[in-house]
Amino acid sequence: MIDPTLQAVLSSGASFLLVTVLFAIVFSLCSRALANHNSSLSSITIDESAYFDPSLSRISMSELVIATRNFASDGIIGDGSFGLVYKARLSNGVTVAVKKLSEDAFQGLREFKAEMETLGNIRHGNLVKMLGYCVSGADRMLIYEFIEKGCLDQWLHDTSTEGAPAWSSSMVREPLGWETRIKIIKGVANGLSFLHTLDKPIVHRDIKSSNVLLDSEFEAHIADFGLARRMDEWHSHVSTQVAGTMGYMPPEYKDGVMAATVKADVYSFGILMLEVATGRRPSWPIKIEEGKEGGLIEWARRIVAKERQLQMIDASMSKEGLREAEVREYFRIACLCTNDTSRDRPYMGEVVKLLNQLST
Repeated sequence: MIDPTLQAVLSSGASFLLVTVLFAIVFSLCSRALANHNSSLSSITIDESAYFDPSLSRISMSELVIATRNFASDGIIGDGSFGLVYKARLSNGVTVAVKKLSEDAFQGLREFKAEMETLGNIRHGNLVKMLGYCVSGADRMLIYEFIEKGCLDQWLHDTSTEGAPAWSSSMVREPLGWETRIKIIKGVANGLSFLHTLDKPIVHRDIKSSNVLLDSEFEAHIADFGLARRMDEWHSHVSTQVAGTMGYMPPEYKDGVMAATVKADVYSFGILMLEVATGRRPSWPIKIEEGKEGGLIEWARRIVAKERQLQMIDASMSKEGLREAEVREYFRIACLCTNDTSRDRPYMGEVVKLLNQLST
């Protein structure tokens, strides 16, 4: 017979062992549940995506890495505001353009998502369509429709002699004809007018030839809404920094005005009109008289004042079928848009009407 004292000790030990085993089992189960919970949270906060077009299903960052061959340099097709743009072929066979944003493009995830939700639902035939976005940690990708013929800048200028990257000079390009140039300008005007007349207008803030993409029919599509901001109908959007590109920025920016207005876009559009017709870069100086150089707008105004508009036409373009009256009217509209005083510039809706009167 077991001693009562020993029996009590054994009983207590067995109870302690049982409690310890049960505690270990409960702890293990709770740890697994917590790990699974944390894992699901990570999948939401670290790898998040959205799509705005039925041609694009919800997509992961890992698929974008595969589609761009880990963002290979030979897949770069553009260098827009806030990041490089890559050509990508998704697993469903759809070819898209993927913009890999720089880390300082948007300060917070909430701001980024709100901006993308706004832009992703904007649809117009002369705007590049945003298909979706993907976020993984600090990496943020914008997914756009792929526009076949690239940016207008590469069709107007010989980038092969300007030290441009290989991706910008890999395509053989014939000089654009006058009718095609007018078609492109009309397309940009229509797209801008649409943005400016939304219920809450959008100012692009960086209209330039490298932000205009051309499809297979040379229809223009305005790209790069990284600098775009909504604004109240009767108020300017005050920015903490001047946005835009040298040569295209209106004179009020040089005077310290920090407001993004539709009239600033109109000025940039007028500069684009001059660039498209002349083939000259807005940021490059031009000899305007002996011993003096000036900008594109100063040079153009002097030629227009002498009524020698035909002399400004891009030398690489065929002059066959060119009508002098139409060329004069074209440059008149461009000069209206580039008025030094913002209130004297027309709205884009008025510009569209003026351009539609051109017979081309």
